[in-house]
Amino acid sequence: MRTQARLKLGYYPLAKAEAERIWKFLQPPSGPANAIDPCAGTGAALCSITEGHAMRRYGVELDAYRAEQARSVLHEVIHGSAFDTHVPVESFSLLYLNPPYDFEVGEGKNQRMEKLFLDHAGRWVRPGGVLVMVIPYDRIYDCRNVLTPQFRDKAIYRLTEPESVSYKQAVVFGVRRTRQERERLNDHAVQQANRKLSDLTRRYEDLPPLPDEPDRLFAVPPAPPARIEYRGLPLDLVEDLLATSPAWRQAQRVTHAPKNEFAGRPLTPLHKGHVGLLCTSGLLNGVFGEGTDLHVANWESVKVVDKIEEESEDGGTVIREKERFSQRLTLLYADGRVALLSEKPREAPAPKERIDGECALANGQADVRQANS
Repeated sequence: MRTQARLKLGYYPLAKAEAERIWKFLQPPSGPANAIDPCAGTGAALCSITEGHAMRRYGVELDAYRAEQARSVLHEVIHGSAFDTHVPVESFSLLYLNPPYDFEVGEGKNQRMEKLFLDHAGRWVRPGGVLVMVIPYDRIYDCRNVLTPQFRDKAIYRLTEPESVSYKQAVVFGVRRTRQERERLNDHAVQQANRKLSDLTRRYEDLPPLPDEPDRLFAVPPAPPARIEYRGLPLDLVEDLLATSPAWRQAQRVTHAPKNEFAGRPLTPLHKGHVGLLCTSGLLNGVFGEGTDLHVANWESVKVVDKIEEESEDGGTVIREKERFSQRLTLLYADGRVALLSEKPREAPAPKERIDGECALANGQADVRQANS
């Protein structure tokens, strides 16, 4: 998973249009029932696929902000990891699962999170209960060790909304087998089911799209209210106490070291080398001027190539190139003007530098452009 996705904790919510289509596949329970989402996010997806049904909704969410949002729409929400949440087996009528699409990070072998979440939360579904799982289509076969022996009457559809297509998402419906059904399932039947699962998920385009009108219904069985318990670290309390922790006071000297501030005039005029060091180290960056001359200044180091032509012994011409570093100043004015000031090489700049526009028009001059140029 990319860094940006990790910062979101792998949160990619289900499109509302897809949730509305999934809702049509679920037959309302004949009595009070319950549903759970181990990766609840804001709780919007679970609410959409159970809208109008007499269900008590539960959620588990790792992110504190999204957990707080989910509490406003779900009946009970735990802020923490689903793997630290204890739920009695066979407690829920419906499991909605849209886990992070990533590998686990651990000292042992790294498995896919889709499989780990299904291994952990699949036991929470009561016999006859319904599984609704949204994952990339090419990860469905990885979950065969749970899908095949634990769930029957499976149906797989391709999601068609643009945000779903970008991740090649598919939805898997399934009904939890009873203990007797699991015991009667022999190895040959398991192998055949796995082979069929592999054939169905071979090509994304071959999966049937999730239709607007359902071609089958999955009956959600009634169930009494469930009991869920969090046995992990109290993340909110840990975050609140972190600022006063002795360990944090030691670590923040490195991770959050205060920025050094320099002010005042030097006792003697600075050599041009000193000025160059100050510029490229960022000590002369900042906001300067006033009125129409108000601007932001930013210094940086750039590579300059000097070209020298020499005559060889055989009468030919030899072009010698010498690379060196110089400074460039970028000025951004309040009215949108941009000025680039840099040293001009001794000869024509190299092609790459001409494209990048790193050099000024002439020595001591600036290339001034409008903001949209």
